[in-house]
Amino acid sequence: MHTAKSLFDSLVGQLQGYRPEEARAIVFLLLEHFLLLRRTDVVAGKPIPTTPPQPDWDELIRRLNNQEPIQHLIGTTEFCGLEFQVSPAVLIPRPETEELIRLIVRDYAETTGQLNIIDLGTGSGCIAVTLARFLPQASVLAWDLSPEALEVAQLNARTLLAEVEFEQRDILNVGAENRRFECVVSNPPYVTLSEAEHMDTNVLRYEPHLALFVEDQDPLLFYKAVADFGQQHLNPGGGCYVEINERFGPQTQQVFEERGYHNVQIFKDIHGKERFVKAIKS
Repeated sequence: MHTAKSLFDSLVGQLQGYRPEEARAIVFLLLEHFLLLRRTDVVAGKPIPTTPPQPDWDELIRRLNNQEPIQHLIGTTEFCGLEFQVSPAVLIPRPETEELIRLIVRDYAETTGQLNIIDLGTGSGCIAVTLARFLPQASVLAWDLSPEALEVAQLNARTLLAEVEFEQRDILNVGAENRRFECVVSNPPYVTLSEAEHMDTNVLRYEPHLALFVEDQDPLLFYKAVADFGQQHLNPGGGCYVEINERFGPQTQQVFEERGYHNVQIFKDIHGKERFVKAIKS
């Protein structure tokens, strides 16, 4: 195979279990990452470059045919126009979460006074790091229970030149804490165990269950904890922003209303699903 087009066609043909457009998108990513070939290079049939050296395509195809996420093969994913490092220790950032960022940035872009933000359950750090980049006036703190996730998040903050403070803390067992914030944000575990059977194999097999799942008998466990934290540590008028399970929009809204928040709103994502709740502390 002497051209990018012939290599592209060969790799697409070896992928199994993917829709045609999905297979093509994956191979475009592989060629761009490993050989620095753009889509236009592939379409034009550009010769395969001698440098960088070609990877073990058979091994990459084997991993992809085992449903391993493409993001794990190339080690990165794009989120809000920034390139984030990812690993099996963290959830791969989703496009829907970008809308949560836009909601917060819209609400705080004009803030000139104190702006302390905390991200509860930061994972890859995509929320905390992006907010630190898009709201340079903010002081951003991020918690996660997983030390492996915190390593990834800290790497992303350094690579993306974002000033974020990270701590290994558990939102379900906060302990002593006296800091105050203007904004609390969280994308906590919200998939119930009974929903697992309907999820894609690549998510179930390769992404951390600690960050995904919650017991069926208490699906709003983490939202109660986030709402309680906000009541104790948000300054009056501060906002609490969470990504939610589409099945529990009104119930999540009620969690915040029962704890005294006002102007509790549900927002839909790009697919028309109830995906975010915003609540203001009285």
